[in-house]
Amino acid sequence: MPSPVVSVGGGGVGGFCFLPLPPAFSMSTENGNLKISKSSEKDSGPNQSVRGYDLIDAAKKALAAANCASTVSCADIITLATRDAVALAGGPTYTVPTGRRDGLVSNVDDVNLPGPSLSISEAFAFFKAKGLTLNEMVTLLGAHTVGVAHCGFFQDRLADFQGTGKPDPTMDPGLAARLLRTCGTASRPLNRDPTVFLDQGTNFIVDNQFYNQTIFKKGIMQIDQELALDRSTAPLVRSFAKNENLFRQSFVKAMIKMSQIQVLTGKAGEIRRNCRVVNPRK
Repeated sequence: MPSPVVSVGGGGVGGFCFLPLPPAFSMSTENGNLKISKSSEKDSGPNQSVRGYDLIDAAKKALAAANCASTVSCADIITLATRDAVALAGGPTYTVPTGRRDGLVSNVDDVNLPGPSLSISEAFAFFKAKGLTLNEMVTLLGAHTVGVAHCGFFQDRLADFQGTGKPDPTMDPGLAARLLRTCGTASRPLNRDPTVFLDQGTNFIVDNQFYNQTIFKKGIMQIDQELALDRSTAPLVRSFAKNENLFRQSFVKAMIKMSQIQVLTGKAGEIRRNCRVVNPRK
């Protein structure tokens, strides 16, 4: 029987990998992701493909039953759940420090996440601003090996790309045709916005196949495909595609580093009793 963490819908593990990422790229305080409001961080565009929120709620309830709801923060739950989800999906195991506290605000206007259609230089600007290297950016985007995306994030690539009347030439024609049947086009979308696996092969396993697929023009989101095409990142993609151990080692280091960006400790922030709302003010 698959682990409940791994089987949280399609792309559950990939969603966990990027739960620590939005706080790192947000101007607001640590891990406001689950705060529900009309305009919270979890509702911002790129955040809508991040999954795993229900499991975080379940973990918090279990802690409450053990009288630990005010001891373990939502930020630590997210970080530890991410680590465990990666391991359960066949990825590397690693240790992360704990002791984080939760933020007091969560505003969609403060979120600054890299979107799926940015150039490599534009995407790297986001990562570099948080002290992450180009190698770490390429590594972290490798979490798409267990990710999913709504069709709306890449639909423009499937037909009439940039007004050409044809699919994006950097996408494998066979892949474009399959995705078109699932998604429709940007001008004539289906009545729903389905999700597809970003790794069309080993989509429930944390491995290096995402990089191999981009080399063969099978990156689904534009930013993924650009990794294999841009002069600055293509050598890293080839290295990870050839050497899975190299990817695993780099992935561990990058995930640990990302989990320590803009962390609140000591008396800063709070430990939320409910991960979806800040604690009531006294």
